[in-house]
Amino acid sequence: MRKRIRLGILFGGRSGEHDVSLTSAASVLKALDPNRYEVVPIGITREGSWLVGSAADKLLPDVLENGKPVTLSVDPSGPILIPLNSKLSLAVRQGPEVDVVFPVLHGTFGEDGTVQGLLELASVPYVGAGVLGSAAGMDKDVMKRLFRDAGLPVVPWLVVLRSDWERKPTSTARRVAREIRYPLFVKPANLGSSVGISKVRQARELAAAIDLAASFDRRILVEKAVDAREIECSVLGNDRPEASVAGEVIPVNEFYDYEAKYVKEGSELIIPARLTSRQMKQVQEYSIRAFQAVDCAGMARVDFLLDRRTGKLWVNEINTIPGFTPISMYPKLWEASGLPYPQLVDRLIELAFERHREKTRTRHTYLSPR
Repeated sequence: MRKRIRLGILFGGRSGEHDVSLTSAASVLKALDPNRYEVVPIGITREGSWLVGSAADKLLPDVLENGKPVTLSVDPSGPILIPLNSKLSLAVRQGPEVDVVFPVLHGTFGEDGTVQGLLELASVPYVGAGVLGSAAGMDKDVMKRLFRDAGLPVVPWLVVLRSDWERKPTSTARRVAREIRYPLFVKPANLGSSVGISKVRQARELAAAIDLAASFDRRILVEKAVDAREIECSVLGNDRPEASVAGEVIPVNEFYDYEAKYVKEGSELIIPARLTSRQMKQVQEYSIRAFQAVDCAGMARVDFLLDRRTGKLWVNEINTIPGFTPISMYPKLWEASGLPYPQLVDRLIELAFERHREKTRTRHTYLSPR
């Protein structure tokens, strides 16, 4: 009998998207073939502690409450997970081994390259983008710069530093009004799931919106609001990525905020999106170019704005660890493209091993000629 793959499902995290991660990870866990995978659930608490459960743990909140404390070893020659004793010193015994890690983490300290850096040091295969792709995909300012340099259309934006806002709010507000104009959106530069986002229609609403975004990040993105349809496309692959059919989100609220995504019922997903064949092709082409612009790998969902008045397509952002909840667009788009959820998860794990094999071909030593 072929040996099962020991798959570490990494979930939770020190992020405003902690709860979303649990829902996504539970969906991934449910889709895994138990004859093919032996699951090692690895939970990260809201405070940042790492806890490991057993394959029998199907309720992920239980892992966060009753799991055994571990730390991730960055020594590639040893075990990946090392148990901790009650005094939080390294225990002698070896922790559970894993063959590959699936980070189902959203937001800071999970989707931004930090965890990916740890996994790189440990030299363990993992699903999704590497350090560069994750960091660039999380930072909305850097992301938009890369998109712009790749020739992709992006709406006008600027970045406000929290320290500048606190020191000189009046001149900052004037700059926003002059360079972006109302209406506009205010967002934390490094966060997802629409956490901390506000739509600002007039000047008197700006301060509260920036204060909210600044509570989640030291860098705040301000961008022009566009009266647009919200189009999304899923990408899968490494060096030769493929794009799914595109879908459209019709939010129950004015825009697709956190409540519309995860709390309030009524948002509608139209798959495939009602686009012309030319528009569909353009969305797919732009999605692949956006994926490549940030050096992404494995998976991503690219979000677009389709201007209702002009028909212009804007690339809004890329999500390197898209939602995997039962109602999430990423798996739904691939299912509509002929790749069911369980096979999608299998393919992502295959891509993780493929990417790792490619990385191991890279030399990390150099002996100068004498």
